[in-house]
Amino acid sequence: MKISDCYNVDDFRKLAKQKLPSPIFHYIDGGADDEATLRRNTEAFENCDLIPSVLTDVSKVDLSTTVLGQNIKFPFFLSPTAMHRMYHPDGEKGTAKAAEKLGTFFSLSTMANTSIEDVSKVSGGPKMFQLYIHKDQGLTDNLIERCKSSGFKAMCLTVDTIVAGNRERDHRTGFTTPPSLTLSSLLSFAMHPEWSVKYLLGGKLTLANVSHVTKKGSSIEMSIMDYLNEQFDRSMNWKHAEYAIKKWNGPFALKGIMSVEDAKKAIDIGASAIMISNHGGRQLDGSRAPFDQLQTIVDAVGGKIEIILDGGIKRGTHVLKALALGANACSIGKAYLYGLSAGGQEGVERAVGKLRDEVERGMTLMGCRSVKELTKDKVLFR
Repeated sequence: MKISDCYNVDDFRKLAKQKLPSPIFHYIDGGADDEATLRRNTEAFENCDLIPSVLTDVSKVDLSTTVLGQNIKFPFFLSPTAMHRMYHPDGEKGTAKAAEKLGTFFSLSTMANTSIEDVSKVSGGPKMFQLYIHKDQGLTDNLIERCKSSGFKAMCLTVDTIVAGNRERDHRTGFTTPPSLTLSSLLSFAMHPEWSVKYLLGGKLTLANVSHVTKKGSSIEMSIMDYLNEQFDRSMNWKHAEYAIKKWNGPFALKGIMSVEDAKKAIDIGASAIMISNHGGRQLDGSRAPFDQLQTIVDAVGGKIEIILDGGIKRGTHVLKALALGANACSIGKAYLYGLSAGGQEGVERAVGKLRDEVERGMTLMGCRSVKELTKDKVLFR
């Protein structure tokens, strides 16, 4: 199977599974506990249907929208995800260049293998940085200041990860960063020689944005989950979020909002946007799917704050349904990571491009000439 044989997210997932050793693939693919929320994130979209309008001039369809102060060419962007060089040597640089070429936001994780400064050097497109509140306030401040100096256009604070979710797939495979060499993992690496050679020749993997203050998360003895549990501040509260918003002083999203009450608080402390998200089903298993919560949150705060739907998106029709219910934009994670794993920057471009094409084709078939015409009357719950 080649990249050219991939036509949708599931195709890229299959190719990523072929390309990656088992521990690496399952880190991307898995969720917490029984993975009920992981599955529900996508299943939730099947609870409603699209209602097209016909005999409408759709000779020109405009997918563009504005989110977090930036114009993007289609109504979804790349959500922050960790450690891109683990999946392909192109890493965050390749992902960022793909996003710029396609005309959408790239989001850089605190837990990236490439630094804020190095990403800025290779991409002039709109970039958002994903912040965590660390126990070391100086480290949090340092990340914010570096993003300002490097021309990042927006920031998001992940608020649902004060402790790592119980990701049992990772326990079973022995996933660590860098990969630990157990008998089972050695066998998997041996069966994926192309990945293994690229990994060995690609240089040491580090958490580039925090490696100047800690080596944790960059050694076999310390997994990424251990880093999260030891370094992130469990006392994080609304005052911390408000501080970060004021410190950044620009477009700022809270990522991980799932309740109306929290959405209203986000407005009160000055957030520009909320990302309705459960961290891809990787944190609290049994929680609601973002799409299940979308309409309730839109009804409560729509128009007062930008709303981004994050989680479970595998098809362009999922984006259309979210926009019709009032989301300003959507974001994807696993979908482009499968593409990165399958073929680096080229894989990201094809995976995201195929999803963009699905959105455009769907809008055309629905008789919608712009994303503004995707309104609530275009969907009906079963």
